[in-house]
Amino acid sequence: MGGNFPLTVADILQRKHFENTMVVAGKEGLSRTVKWVHVVEVTKISNLLRGKELILSTGVGWREDDSLFLSLLQQLIECDASGLCIELGTYASSIPEEAIELADQHHFPLILFLEEVPFVEITHDIHTYLINQQYKMISQLESYSQELNKKLLAIHHHRDILKVLHRCLGHDVMFKMNGGEAEYVPGRPKRGNESGVPSEASLPPGAVSKPISLFGTEYAELALLPTDRDINEFDLLILDRTATALAQHLLRNLYIEEKRRTEENEWVKGWMEGKYTDEEVSSYLSHYFPYYQINGGAVWVCKAEGAGQKGNFDSTYFKLLCRSVFEQRGFFLLSSDMGRHLAFIAINQRDEATWKSRIAESIRCLMESEFVQTRLPHLLVGVGTFVKSLSAMKKSYAAALEALTIRSRMKGKSTSLFYNDLDLYRMITVLDKYSDLREMVGSYLGPIIEYDRKHNGKLLETLKVYLQCNGSKQETARRLFIVRQTLYHRMEKLERFLGTDFMEADKRLALELMLKAYDYLMSGGEMHGQRRAALGAE
Repeated sequence: MGGNFPLTVADILQRKHFENTMVVAGKEGLSRTVKWVHVVEVTKISNLLRGKELILSTGVGWREDDSLFLSLLQQLIECDASGLCIELGTYASSIPEEAIELADQHHFPLILFLEEVPFVEITHDIHTYLINQQYKMISQLESYSQELNKKLLAIHHHRDILKVLHRCLGHDVMFKMNGGEAEYVPGRPKRGNESGVPSEASLPPGAVSKPISLFGTEYAELALLPTDRDINEFDLLILDRTATALAQHLLRNLYIEEKRRTEENEWVKGWMEGKYTDEEVSSYLSHYFPYYQINGGAVWVCKAEGAGQKGNFDSTYFKLLCRSVFEQRGFFLLSSDMGRHLAFIAINQRDEATWKSRIAESIRCLMESEFVQTRLPHLLVGVGTFVKSLSAMKKSYAAALEALTIRSRMKGKSTSLFYNDLDLYRMITVLDKYSDLREMVGSYLGPIIEYDRKHNGKLLETLKVYLQCNGSKQETARRLFIVRQTLYHRMEKLERFLGTDFMEADKRLALELMLKAYDYLMSGGEMHGQRRAALGAE
């Protein structure tokens, strides 16, 4: 089918008005494709051509001037024209030997009309043919697309689509999913890639590959391996349509699989609640997922405002997206809907030492995805501890929930995803639960906060930055964008409120904890409008 479309210089020589012609140079280039026919009677042409044009000329532009003709010929070669047809007679009587040598060197067909010919009829004939071919190509593309759409409704395996592609074009077809073996239709070719690992470097000469992307990453590869003819433009269009159909088929299968896994929700929920032993979990995983290795894991949880609104959140698609993102980074994912949040068990497949960075990268990629950006812009995530024992996922789940609670409380603040990085905030939540945290913060920071309120001061901010800079006055002034004298003035006030020993180890540690506690209380909205009373300031 696809072999009918490219029109070559050799094909044109068989058409009307080319009966009395002679190819004087570039015979090895007669297979060049012709996309258009253009009449040229000027010698500066490079800015007028787009490539693949067959040029007709009477020679009036150079009028036996060999240097002008050679210049024109060089321009045509550089513009990737298909060939030059010259009418001998009125303006051109011969072709310079240098031009013949140049054309032969670049396999550029140089054709002579040995009698006068009507250029208008030639262009009309060939342009009509080209337009009809384009229309025929569009019709065949449409028919092929309709056939693919029908197949997508009935097929159960992607190999059926590969057979349709092979039947349409006649080329051998190669398909490979990431991590899988290469498949060939109608069968592995005797020549070409024998390694079974297709890539741009290992595909046979003339082959063309098309990546199939899902969720913003390459999921599989589809390739045409030429047999009796070269791959042409029509073949590439068919390849593109087929890759799109395969992407739809693969996505549908993944979606169905994710739906099936959703039915495992109760079992996974029980696992995270600690209902099963290591042996029971191992038995379940080895039965349903025998190809996955287990090297510890962690639980991460997420929730989003508006996620439960009808039509706004497809949880199955979201889980599928999460699975795809995490599997690329060495995690096998199991999920469970826990009511107000989703929980995921990320089973580690790689080196334990890199689990944290890989989970951080996975969540970053997830947050930047179009789905999350448009559907879940307020998604919050918490990651629990890494555990080696399968039955200890309950511990990781509890830690993930606590991390999520802290991050929910600290909206707008830069806090880590990971439970193990939230030590100070974990201590603060315990203090808040078992003591009067507001009174404790007030006893340390109350006078400073009250001073800032009355005088629109910056003492609290100065204290935070000074502690962060480990007592470096120069660095503190630089980060606050103030002069040293202003900083000294503020430091005198801080020492009056806190004592001159506030940078001693124990007191400094307590101050840093109270500053975190103050941020924690402010983020929870507990101190807005009543900061003075809440902090015990009189």
